[in-house]
Amino acid sequence: MIVGDSFTVGSGPVERWDTYAAQAARELGWQLVTAGAAGTGFVNPGPVNRTFHRSFGEELSWRPEPDLLIVSGGHNDRRTRPARIHRAAKRLLELVRIRWPRTRIVVIGPIWMVKAPRWAYGVRDAVAMAADEEEATFLDPLGERWSRSLILPDGVHPTLAGHVRLAHWLVAALRERGFGPASR
Repeated sequence: MIVGDSFTVGSGPVERWDTYAAQAARELGWQLVTAGAAGTGFVNPGPVNRTFHRSFGEELSWRPEPDLLIVSGGHNDRRTRPARIHRAAKRLLELVRIRWPRTRIVVIGPIWMVKAPRWAYGVRDAVAMAADEEEATFLDPLGERWSRSLILPDGVHPTLAGHVRLAHWLVAALRERGFGPASR
């Protein structure tokens, strides 16, 4: 299962079934359940008036306990102090632990396909700290080099090729940390 923002649920011409999350799940042979919405974050409720916490509660928490939950985001939590983002991320991860005590959790920090603004590193650090405190695996896409050709004309969201590249990155990162089958 995964909860996230527009990078996770799809945006523009990239549909939900073509996102990096869906492509990674197919490559790993996993059944995917996706929750979340464009414009949302740990703190930012976006146009749907729902944070990741609420998306988890309404879309996922009532389901049987999965082996793995991925929480991906932070891109939309700009204009929010890192301490507030940390509290919101920690609260979400605590809720997951209470609801699903055996589920392994992976947290993916904010994704930027171009050079990230300075504030994105504060978001990343706040989310990474919450993941560490809740013993979740943290993956940092800000350390990756992406190509501008992988971005839609909006300058933010990945193209279909960008989602393919993100999926390859995610699969490699998950396998490196012991999630999923080894590469073929």
